[in-house]
Amino acid sequence: MHRVQTPSWLYFVINVKHCSTDNRDKLQTNFSREETREHLRVALGECCISCELQLAGPEYDIQEGHSCISEDIAEELFSSEMEDQPQAIRDKLSKVDKASIIVDNRLSPTHTLLQIQCLDQKGLIYDVLKIFKDCDIRVLHGRFYASVQGYRSLDIFIQNENGKEIVDKDNLVGLCSRLKEEMQHPLRVIITNRGPDTELLVANHVEVSGKGRPRVFYDVTLALKKLKICVFSAEIGRHSTSNRQWEVYRFLLDESRGSPLTSNRAKRDIVDEVSRTLMGW
Repeated sequence: MHRVQTPSWLYFVINVKHCSTDNRDKLQTNFSREETREHLRVALGECCISCELQLAGPEYDIQEGHSCISEDIAEELFSSEMEDQPQAIRDKLSKVDKASIIVDNRLSPTHTLLQIQCLDQKGLIYDVLKIFKDCDIRVLHGRFYASVQGYRSLDIFIQNENGKEIVDKDNLVGLCSRLKEEMQHPLRVIITNRGPDTELLVANHVEVSGKGRPRVFYDVTLALKKLKICVFSAEIGRHSTSNRQWEVYRFLLDESRGSPLTSNRAKRDIVDEVSRTLMGW
């Protein structure tokens, strides 16, 4: 990839597609556009000379339903085994695998109690509640206990969509399986090559509503900042597997500042720091 010397100023044209992920449903209004532009001007400071915001045209519709990554990259990203991870991450994941879920229908005639104990990590409550939301399960009451020696306990009283306890064994097994999957592997992080360049990929599950995990972009860039690694370009796309949809973040890393990124040690350090920051470890 040919690198060019970037000037000291930036010019931004941002295309925003009006869709269901705009939870305020106001991006098409002049007031909301000006509010967004002002936030960007404040964040970018003197680097920003001009910033324009407009709705994306129909030419962007063709991107929907298409994967943002190749089949080879997808296989590497979604079939990565624990032994491929750095030792610090493997140690944590071995503890995550010990997560337990106890189902109790005896305590209440109208509620099902889930008693969850797992490794404490960033986004844990979001991951758990996301599954309930996707499965149309009502949460009537929950107790989230303080972390003890790195582990957190949760007691959650739930009902099905009809307002009754969940007694179907297959439904309960499927629910517990999905909860454990979210607690064990909410994110995937790998380093790969895009031609002569080094690329970092981070993937997370997408809710049934189409919304992705919050703060992923912030956490990844924060981790790279700690490592003093610059980002040459960043893309966010979607990829569908047999039973899930994923949001995939692609970061092309800049080696122009003398930071060698091709060694196995450097790649392991990047995956380790990004994973730790995303999981809050």
